[in-house]
Amino acid sequence: MTGPRAAALIGGVSLLERAISYTLGSLLEVRPELMSRPTPCSAWDLRALLVHMNDSLLALHEAARIGRIGPEQSTTDGDLVGLLRQRACLLVGAWSGARVPGPVFVAGSPLTTGIVTGAGALEVTVHGWDVARACGQDRPIPAALAEELLELAPFFVDDVDRPARFAPRVAVCRGATTGDRLLAFVGRRP
Repeated sequence: MTGPRAAALIGGVSLLERAISYTLGSLLEVRPELMSRPTPCSAWDLRALLVHMNDSLLALHEAARIGRIGPEQSTTDGDLVGLLRQRACLLVGAWSGARVPGPVFVAGSPLTTGIVTGAGALEVTVHGWDVARACGQDRPIPAALAEELLELAPFFVDDVDRPARFAPRVAVCRGATTGDRLLAFVGRRP
């Protein structure tokens, strides 16, 4: 695997792997009695967020394995955290072992693997932070991860996405960390 497409795939996979690593740390905080706690996603409690995250990891796994993302499939039964951990490991393995594929088709539109893994890394990271907050923990996003994601975020979140998929951008103070600026960009209140 060589050339610019290989570099984009490797870079995107590395970013996704670091996002998953951060989020796995947040999942350590989840306990059954916290499942009804609110999250920074105003319409979701922790349980609903974990269901959504499981669906997202399944979709990202499909993208690596078969080159397309099909209709959302909800997983609502069983150990959601255990399933998330398992899917996270399978996802990293699938992308790490992927050859340089052609485009990944999402709703019939072709996207590059770098776009898919970058968008996945953003979602996984932000929801990892959401999980920690719902569990009453402050887990700052690692600076290097936040910096890369903040550079990519404007490609994945624009005014059309607000307020349907993302809340309006939040103002932050001048000395805000890169992680806080990333969270504010996607409508979270760090």
